[in-house]
Amino acid sequence: MDDRATRLFLVRHGEVTNHRGEFRYNGHIDIDLTERGLSQMKVVAHRLSDEPIKGIYSSDLIRTIRGAEAIANRHGISPVADARLKEVAAGRWEGLTFNEVHERFPDESHVRFEDLVNYRIKEGGESLRDVAARVIPALNEIVSRHRGENAVIVAHGGVNRVILCHALNLPLENFFRLEQDYGCLNIIDFFDGTAVVRLVNGVI
Repeated sequence: MDDRATRLFLVRHGEVTNHRGEFRYNGHIDIDLTERGLSQMKVVAHRLSDEPIKGIYSSDLIRTIRGAEAIANRHGISPVADARLKEVAAGRWEGLTFNEVHERFPDESHVRFEDLVNYRIKEGGESLRDVAARVIPALNEIVSRHRGENAVIVAHGGVNRVILCHALNLPLENFFRLEQDYGCLNIIDFFDGTAVVRLVNGVI
């Protein structure tokens, strides 16, 4: 790695207990990992065990904290939880599947996908622009703090997509063009004024 780069290992948390084979809008619900999800995090931790990691960060939700702890145990580092790295708040959709949302709020689901960047789901939901406004400053602080070093962020599918769009200079409208599977690994090198994405959605 170039000495000028800050390498970020960006991880999505493992499988969660209410997954049951289909996507749910978990948002800010504090839901734990399944045994499979924890095993996925242990695999990522093993993959990163020989990397000289200097900082490990997560959101303040248990599903990312447990992943960060699994990685931190290999490096003797105390992980840092940052609420700015929380998943996209889904308002009254939280805990629901795609089909349940469509059945209960058909007009809302249609409108949201017409204006993904700006639309806020009712009762506390966030737009992608809202999420970027809190996530990117947190990212910039971590990159600045670990200039020329390696750091890890264990976050969420939505947060990771926002970070990847930022690194690739892609408009947020491209959010769903970037897959993020449970337990996946992304690698981004940050230089002064630019970023190079080395890996996206690597499933170990």
